[in-house]
Parts: sequence; structure tokens; C-alpha cells
Amino acid sequence: MGIIKTIQADKLKVNIYDTRKALGEEAAKEFTARVKQLLQTKSEINIVFAAAPSQNEFIHALAHNKEIEWGRINACHMDEYIGLDPEAPQGFGNFLRDRLFEKQQFKSVNYLKGDVSNIDEECKRYAGLLKQFPTDIVCMGIGENGHIAFNDPHVAFFDDPELVKVVELDEKCRRQQVNDGCFKSLEKVPTHALTLTIPALAAADCIFCMVPGSTKAQAVFDTVTGDISEKCPASILKIHNNATLYTDMDSAAKII
Repeated sequence: MGIIKTIQADKLKVNIYDTRKALGEEAAKEFTARVKQLLQTKSEINIVFAAAPSQNEFIHALAHNKEIEWGRINACHMDEYIGLDPEAPQGFGNFLRDRLFEKQQFKSVNYLKGDVSNIDEECKRYAGLLKQFPTDIVCMGIGENGHIAFNDPHVAFFDDPELVKVVELDEKCRRQQVNDGCFKSLEKVPTHALTLTIPALAAADCIFCMVPGSTKAQAVFDTVTGDISEKCPASILKIHNNATLYTDMDSAAKII
């Protein structure tokens, strides 16, 4: 059946699909069309990806996509835990490496590293990469607390002067990692992370935001119906010129 309904929330287009699978597949189709359009006028493009179970269906579709000229794409990702073992499966770079970055031949893959001795230098290094490769597309999700990347409400700043920063994760964010099955207990979840800031994400020409599942229903409701406020960082999407929110019946339950 596919798409059920489309809602407009300020500038944000909200698509509601009947299943999580349809959400991921349709988002991937629209992403593919956008990439092909951009590559008609640019020799290469730059894309920032999110690593989370909410992205699985979308990423799976991309991993098998033969339409896109991946060799003309520079890839980055939007956040990384600090202090995890470099090969820990929960690492966001590792998540994307195993599911996408090693499935397609990108022009470049640029990993954010949370295991370095000088975290401030890593922030500067990655900010330099974002300046070198100005973002064309961001593919993201929304957290249970309304965060985008690891910009939890208590550290979200719409006018952040930085592109990449260190943040302390709030408890709701850390509990989500347990709920998602990424960690066995709250104690195992790192307390700090590196994240692209909200201005770094919002600088993209185009944003694809995939948010399935009942655990995200309140965050979707707050994003779509609430004020544009750092209390719900994802609400910034409502003033972006080209952002689409992809939901399923579960995540859209409070806005249907």
C-alpha cells in the first residue's frame, strides 16, 4: 500500500507509510532520485549518514542500490561515542562501515573517531572535512528525546558556533541505546560523544529524516506540532527549505 498520508508542518513535509519497510524503501527511492539529480550538475557530492537501528531499512536499500554512482560521493557520519573500543559493533562508524560503506565503492569515507587521545583536535579535524566537503544531503533520524545526531535538548543550540563538538548524553538518550538493543545495560552506554552540531546538519541542501517505530511517536508529535525550540531539537526541521520526515503508522500515531 505504501504511503498513507502527507502532512505539511511549516516547511517540513511529513510522509506517513503503512509499514516500516515501506518507509525505508520509499525514502531510499527519493534519496536516489535526489542524488542522481545533483550528480547531473556536480562532479561529486557530499552526504552525511546516521547510524541507528531506525535507519536499517533505508540503509539496507542503499547497500543494494545499483543506480547511484557511489564513486562520486564523499561520505561522512554525524556522531560517534567517546571511549568505545575501536572495533566495538556499537560504534557508529563501524555500524555504517559494515552495512553501507563497505557495500558500495564511495569516492571517500570519512570516519569520526571517538578513540583518539585529543578529542578537541578531532573536532577541529572533522569540522575541516565538513568545510572541505560542504554537505549536500543529510540522512538522519530523531531520538526519543527529540535529538538530531547527539544534540540532546540540554546541549542543543540552534546558533551553535561550532560544527563538531563534545557532548554529555542525557539519560533518556542513553536509555534509548539500551531499548534499541545496542547495549545490554545503561552502565555500558558511553556518557559522552562527538556530534555534528545543529547548524552543521541544517547547512545541508536536503535532509531525509527516517523515523519509524512506536517509541518515536512522542518525538514525532513534538517535532510536528510543537514550537520550534531547542527543547525539541528536531523542530528545527520545520524551517529547513528542503526537509522530509518519513514516518510509519507507529511513529505517526499521535499526528494522524
